[in-house]
Amino acid sequence: MPNARIYQRPKNAMSSGRANTDRWMLEFEQAEPKRPDPLTGWAGSGDVRDQVKLGFPTLEAATAYAAREGIAFHVVPAPARKLKLQAYADNFK
Repeated sequence: MPNARIYQRPKNAMSSGRANTDRWMLEFEQAEPKRPDPLTGWAGSGDVRDQVKLGFPTLEAATAYAAREGIAFHVVPAPARKLKLQAYADNFK
C-alpha cells in the first residue's frame, strides 16, 4: 500500500503573489532510497511514484481520492500566515 502526504502549497518565496496557494497537493513518499547513477552521478531510483504530484481544490477532495484509491495518507497542516504590517514612514525612524 503506497504512502502519501497531503499538504497545501506554500507561497513562493521569490514573489509576493499567492497564486495556487489555495490548492491541496497529494504527493507520494519514496518507496526506496535514491542512489547516484554511475555514469552521470545524478540521483535516481526505480520508483516512478516519486514523480507524481496530484492537485485538488479542497482538502476533502484530496482525502476522498486517497481513501477511494486505498492510499495511506497523512495531512500536513498549512502554517499560519504571518502578516508583517509596516508603514512607509517606518523606514525613516
